[in-house]
Amino acid sequence: MGMPGSKPRRQAQVLMLGLDESGKSTLLYKLKYNESVVTVPTVGFNVETLETDRSSPGLTVWDVGGQKKMRPHWKHHYVDTAGLVFVVDSADPGRLEEARKELHRVLKYDSLRGVPLVVLANKQDLRWALSTEVVCQRLDLRRACEATRAWFIQPCSGITGAGLEEGFRRLVYLMKTPLWQTQEDIQVKMKSKGFRITALLCG
Repeated sequence: MGMPGSKPRRQAQVLMLGLDESGKSTLLYKLKYNESVVTVPTVGFNVETLETDRSSPGLTVWDVGGQKKMRPHWKHHYVDTAGLVFVVDSADPGRLEEARKELHRVLKYDSLRGVPLVVLANKQDLRWALSTEVVCQRLDLRRACEATRAWFIQPCSGITGAGLEEGFRRLVYLMKTPLWQTQEDIQVKMKSKGFRITALLCG
């Protein structure tokens, strides 16, 4: 509860999508509670709030089930979405084409036009997981986002927690920052860390 007369903190809606078994609920609970939780496939949705720094809105994260029968219902959550997180199982290359089709379908909706995207390449703790560069190319992210959407791909693990906070910090940054500035900032930062920009942008 806030102090008398204090304003309630602003919340931004974040929609977290991905195929079933991609690990969405596991990574959300790891991020929220720092616990590795054994989950069952989400039927419907889970909702959690995440704290951010005081200069940014808090995040209300909607984790919507990814089974085929649930995907037609994703569109009911698109309105008022400020940020989109798409989770992929980078250790299951056989389903990346299915993930690509679903992601491209989602991004075509007018109600998500210009909404920033962070792709979480999950399960990087597994030694056979594909690199983010390969995942990026297989998802065809550059074509999906073109020059009209700020986006980023983040390696992570819902089991160890590695990369989760960084991914959501990146999303908050993309939500707050004009598109032209995000593109310049990302290139400068990636170059300073030795990343190849062509790999980052799936060139």
